[in-house]
Amino acid sequence: MSEAKSTAAAPVAVGAAPKIGVVPATLMVAGNMMGSGVFMLPANLAATGGIALFGWLITVVGAVSLALVFAKLAAIEPLAGGPYAYARKSFGNYMGYQTNLIYWLANVLGNTGLAVAGLGYLTHFFPSLKDPLVFAAAQIFVIWLFTYANILGPNVVGRVQSVTTLIALIPILGMAVFGWFWFSGSVYMSGWNVSGGSAFSAVGSTLNFTLWAFIGVESASVSAGVVENPQRNVPIATVGGVVLAAVCYVLSSTVIMGMIPNKALIASSAPFADAARVALGATAANAVAICAALGCLGSLAGWTLLVGQTAKAAADDGLFGAVFARVNAKNVPSAGLAIVATIMTVQVLATMSPSASEQFGKIASIAVIMTLLPYIYSCIAIKVLGYGKMPSGQFSFYTIVGLIGAVYSLWAMVGSDGQQTRWSLIFVVATIVFYELSINRQREIEETHIHPGGVSPAWVRYVSFAIAVVALVATFWISVGRHEGLNLHPRVPLPGTAALAPATATENNA
Repeated sequence: MSEAKSTAAAPVAVGAAPKIGVVPATLMVAGNMMGSGVFMLPANLAATGGIALFGWLITVVGAVSLALVFAKLAAIEPLAGGPYAYARKSFGNYMGYQTNLIYWLANVLGNTGLAVAGLGYLTHFFPSLKDPLVFAAAQIFVIWLFTYANILGPNVVGRVQSVTTLIALIPILGMAVFGWFWFSGSVYMSGWNVSGGSAFSAVGSTLNFTLWAFIGVESASVSAGVVENPQRNVPIATVGGVVLAAVCYVLSSTVIMGMIPNKALIASSAPFADAARVALGATAANAVAICAALGCLGSLAGWTLLVGQTAKAAADDGLFGAVFARVNAKNVPSAGLAIVATIMTVQVLATMSPSASEQFGKIASIAVIMTLLPYIYSCIAIKVLGYGKMPSGQFSFYTIVGLIGAVYSLWAMVGSDGQQTRWSLIFVVATIVFYELSINRQREIEETHIHPGGVSPAWVRYVSFAIAVVALVATFWISVGRHEGLNLHPRVPLPGTAALAPATATENNA
């Protein structure tokens, strides 16, 4: 988003370098998208069943359409801001503001999903994380720890994310290629459609989840600056990269559904690790769990700063509050990052669930719903912004592609959870209130000639660190005495132990 978002890696910084051809550009696009977002999807899709394969295929068509739209928009309107800039130029300031706000919030929520996915794989090593309270406290610790790390400076975090993203690709590619040796057709078909609805409704319900893996497809157009003949090669690389990522996604998630029985997969907090255990045993499961956890948490570290910088850019334009524009000595918007972490903390508490897969499903669904509207706006904007800038045949082609992307996005929204969609759209309508505040803010900037920004308070760093420490202590405190096999002495006698102790003593004396 974007995360979550996407779950894709953040766009790679581009320096003065030789232009690259279409093949390396395609691999770059695929690598930027293939990140940590897929790691919990097999468990979420198992609630629908193997019929989710058709959802994947439909999503590939939708994702390719979206990729083409953003690639062309970047070529004809090289505007900073992505969906926000396209909506603002096509439909006016309010639509631009609305797009910016909900797109930013979707990325914030998507980051919470990365924390859930990463810690979900750590339950493989720490069984106490299966407790919802322990899991929530651990998420809050991770969120604030990475917030503190980013406040100290983004350089180390950026390098760490690059390494962990590559590590995350190992289980995805490995499962997509080698998992088929352990695939069982009978296991797969036994859970074909367990949704309880028709095939059409079942497929529609999967679109929200499958799109999660492609959130951030709009970032693919950043390759234009380093590609030879970008007018020709960027669309080819974009589509090729999306298709390559899609093949890995479809193969890995499908093969897991044929390795693990449906009911067990639905309850899994680490589906890739569980599949590796079926294939190669506990050692392989441990290795996959570590790769997945590092990939998710590494992505969270990088995208935490990204959403803070996005909010800062909006604040510099007067669209967000001035607090988001304030920076510390490292030029990091520390106060804005703390606000982002607070929102993520509230999201963690609001989505607490019996299992990591269930909580991830809630967060991913909300994040996708919030992202769909900017996607729809962009799909329609290509007809507005492309008018007179493309030959007639090309204009007609991209109009149709944009229509396909918009229809797909609408279908994904219709297939989403009804209550989540309703509240998300209520928030969208309520953005008019926030827009009024931003108008007054922009007028104040113009009339007083002030510059947004300033110095962020130094205490923000210490508060962030303190919250992380408190959350870590709470994680350990709640864990003690609540799970067997941890070799920890409980704070209070476990049920039945008091009654058993005298009998045990009597037996020993005898």
